[in-house]
Amino acid sequence: MTTLNQRMDAFSGLGTLLKTYIERPEKVPVEFAGIMNQAVEKAFYLNPWFTRESIHLALSGIAKLLEKNQLMVWVGKYDITDSPDQPKTVGLVFAGNIPAVGFHDLMCVLMSGHGALAKLSSGDTVLLPALIQLLSELLPGIGDKVKFTQGRISHFDAVIATGSNNSARYFEYYFGKVPHIIRRNRNGIAIIRGDESEEDFTRLADDVFMYFGMGCRNVTKLYFPEDFDPAIFFRHTEGYAGLRNHNKYFNNYEYNKALMLINSNAHFDNGFALLTAAQPIPSPVSVIHYEKYDSKEALMPAIERETDNIQVVVSKEGWWPGSAPFGQAQFPGIEDYADGVDTMHFLCKL
Repeated sequence: MTTLNQRMDAFSGLGTLLKTYIERPEKVPVEFAGIMNQAVEKAFYLNPWFTRESIHLALSGIAKLLEKNQLMVWVGKYDITDSPDQPKTVGLVFAGNIPAVGFHDLMCVLMSGHGALAKLSSGDTVLLPALIQLLSELLPGIGDKVKFTQGRISHFDAVIATGSNNSARYFEYYFGKVPHIIRRNRNGIAIIRGDESEEDFTRLADDVFMYFGMGCRNVTKLYFPEDFDPAIFFRHTEGYAGLRNHNKYFNNYEYNKALMLINSNAHFDNGFALLTAAQPIPSPVSVIHYEKYDSKEALMPAIERETDNIQVVVSKEGWWPGSAPFGQAQFPGIEDYADGVDTMHFLCKL
């Protein structure tokens, strides 16, 4: 049995190691570096969408979550004991859209004192087991609380499942009889005020193009003032021109460009992405939707109607209520729970 303080220390230690691994790899213990290097290379080999750069970016984001003071403040808001009277087995169904995307859920389960039965996405079978292996080196025995599988999960007391809108219907049917959190498709949006600088748009490009735009927190739709020229945004996206060299991404770009040309859809084209006026928030890989608005007052009810489709809102310096600053969409805080559902509260009430 582990104590809450031991679990916090272990996760904090993991964060320190990951930060050092990304920023000063020569300072990392050989055993740790070996495990991580092997995991990164294997993940890249198995899934071309997981580039070494994107994996390191994801690990860097995890490291930021695991700062000791932040962990202490976070767990202090919940009634967490060293060990629940009746520890539960929590089924976790992970998405595989970005590297190690299920880490936060896994951390919540372990920190709350429960055990995890985790179904790995076929696109991400390596990174999370490697992180738990390293965590076990820091706190022996904690790895025994996690079982990974790629098959169907069974014999669980509660479930947290992440997937598409289609898979969510299956999840509701299969997991509906136990306490559950079921997540569906969501995306990020950006609200442009019209006075953004070149640096602002460069940061916004990060929100759009990190992880090839495939994360639920990636910005897939932009809202421009009525008199704003959408092409201005594209002038500041050249930092991601290297996407042209990624075969899978560029195939999506060429396919979507062909569709727009065939259907005579008006669009802006920067050579690796397409910007087109469209109402839906979700957009295909390499495509960004935009819509124009007359005033903040007119836009607010429209955004509120889309709440169930929005994971995060970004704006210049966070001026839009409840939004994050440009460039921060892919770096959620430890309490930025997916879909706005407090995962730790759910686990503590089991």
